[in-house]
Amino acid sequence: MATAHKIHKRRMIGVVTSDKMNKTRVVTVERRLAHKKYGKYMSSRTKYKAHDEKNEFKAGDKVQIVESRPLSRDKRWRVEKLIERPQEA
Repeated sequence: MATAHKIHKRRMIGVVTSDKMNKTRVVTVERRLAHKKYGKYMSSRTKYKAHDEKNEFKAGDKVQIVESRPLSRDKRWRVEKLIERPQEA
């Protein structure tokens, strides 16, 4: 009997830093973590390449990315939804 297992995929919130590639966005995720020894909080940034099928997200957009199967050599994430778009002057 096959049981359906719910697969929990990792989700992160970041800012689109590059939209120059076709169907790919570079999303920078910033995390705050405590130093193991000193306890001081540090911020670390990581860049992820995320798939954007319709080329709808632009640089500066705050988006949520979700883990997916490997889509290319270094694309392992998909842009799931827009959280906020920057206000234009």
